[in-house]
Amino acid sequence: MKATEELKNEHEGIELMLRVMQALGEKAGRGETLDSAHLDGIISFLTVFVDKCHHGKEEEFLFPALESAGVARQNGPIGVLLGEHESGRQLVAKFKAAWARYGGGDRSAGGDLQQTMMAYVDLLRAHIVKENTVLFPMADARLDADTDARLFESFERLERERIGVGTHEAFHTLLHTLRDTYLMA
Repeated sequence: MKATEELKNEHEGIELMLRVMQALGEKAGRGETLDSAHLDGIISFLTVFVDKCHHGKEEEFLFPALESAGVARQNGPIGVLLGEHESGRQLVAKFKAAWARYGGGDRSAGGDLQQTMMAYVDLLRAHIVKENTVLFPMADARLDADTDARLFESFERLERERIGVGTHEAFHTLLHTLRDTYLMA
């Protein structure tokens, strides 16, 4: 498998989570009770799977490989995407804070929770389009087979060493539970 194919596959899971977040954001906006285990699972997915794993693969391995192949960081796609990664981190911090208030019984925080979740959803949807349609084709065109193989192995090592064996699968179980609970009803 090519390194970019792995990242695209991860995007599919992230996009599913974004659909779940949209549904939950609407519930929060109406002041409905939300399942705390589900919201805590979403926060874990965003901080561990999306940021530490997926964005970690890009920031530590893919982006430097592209820079070595002549793709500019400043005033180029890498700089834009890094800025969006940071914006995503800031929105997750706001999401955690709004969820703490809402989960603690402050239903007036429902609007903040919904707004923050939707801002994150909008950011990541646009981000994924940029990566899938601009960055990944650029990587496929500029990185040779040896570099791609090293990237793929680096991705696998990051998952084993920093995320932990079985964590990826546990997040897929969470995704299926959330999909069945919020999107299949």
